[in-house]
Amino acid sequence: MNPAEVQAILDRHAYEAARSNPPEGFPKLPDIPRERYVDPAFAELEKKHLWHKSWVYAIHGDEVPKPGSYLQWTRLGEPLFFIRGEDGKVRCFYNVCRHRGAPVVTEESGESRGVTCKYHGWTYNTRGELVNLRDRRDFVGLDMSCRSLNEVRCESLGNLYFINLDPDAPPLREAMGPAGDAIMEMKPETLIFVEKTAIKVACNVKILLDAFLEVYHLKSIHQNTVDRFLDHRGSAIALWPHGHSRMVTPFKKEGWKDPGVRGLPEIEGVDPYIGTTNMSILAYPNLVTPLAPQGMPFLCFWPETIDTMVIEVHWFSPSWGDGPRPEVWDMRLSNFLAILDEDLQFADHIQKSVESNGVKGFPLNYQERRIYHWHEELDRRIGAQNIRPEMRVPEVLGEWVDARSSAAAPALVPA
Repeated sequence: MNPAEVQAILDRHAYEAARSNPPEGFPKLPDIPRERYVDPAFAELEKKHLWHKSWVYAIHGDEVPKPGSYLQWTRLGEPLFFIRGEDGKVRCFYNVCRHRGAPVVTEESGESRGVTCKYHGWTYNTRGELVNLRDRRDFVGLDMSCRSLNEVRCESLGNLYFINLDPDAPPLREAMGPAGDAIMEMKPETLIFVEKTAIKVACNVKILLDAFLEVYHLKSIHQNTVDRFLDHRGSAIALWPHGHSRMVTPFKKEGWKDPGVRGLPEIEGVDPYIGTTNMSILAYPNLVTPLAPQGMPFLCFWPETIDTMVIEVHWFSPSWGDGPRPEVWDMRLSNFLAILDEDLQFADHIQKSVESNGVKGFPLNYQERRIYHWHEELDRRIGAQNIRPEMRVPEVLGEWVDARSSAAAPALVPA
């Protein structure tokens, strides 16, 4: 981070802590309609225009470590798998044989010089090319070069691999904008994969995602954990184009250090400022990552049905060298999961509420503007003309979005 940006954040902390009202000119945020969380037709619009046309995090390179290593992946509801080619490149393909649609990978993960459909024996190399099939003589005019596995867009930030089901999507780095820049500052090419956990939650995916875009709730549900060391009243928020955003929440005591990371190696060359505050990045639509010099988790929010979802927590770290994982990692992971349990406690109840007549919409305050920003971007991607009028979210945050187009951009921060 450049010094001017750090200073702008520090100035914002001071402003936020001292203000008695929202900044002058900040708009009243219209209610978020409850139907967006329960309407099946709206969920289908999300699937088509958001989930199937966005860059989403999928795997770390360590999960397919060797040429021929493969891993099935189905978080978008599509049958996919990753495989590292003989050339070292990680690719993603539909797990669908080009003959009659049977899977070419049946184990969750493994290692192979190629993949073979168990139905009729069509065989593909690690680049997805059809290289052999049974009784080729009986196919008239078959051009094997046109029958490769269908490939999915797959690009990376260091060892962090993202996919997009839309073949016409812009490149990953272009789409990620400043959110990608923030992740790249963490030297992702040097980070190793630690572990991942998946938790199923009985709510619409947006209900839980909303909770991770604000700190308004800290004093209520994190009284004995996060609220002890984070000052939610000083939180500095940046809204970025295309739905991305950043939330930097200062520590209550200057110089405070997380005891859960003591003794862990730090990322070489990372900006020391990262270790002096709590910085959380949203890479739209579903990736939340709190950054730390000792590495970070990726929290990925996935829809399953209209009223169920999965939160996946992926952990990355600088290498600790040879030998087993340091014991302090166990404390770090258990502490994080305890805080996560606090965040999950009301999700299923809120789902029942939005399904009832007790909720008409969600009124949001200035501290919750990242939620409204998220929904504004959703409507842009779907297209307002495709959404019933009573379910739309009007665009009101325009001038409060930092276009990052010039050095003057921090002027959006009230003086």
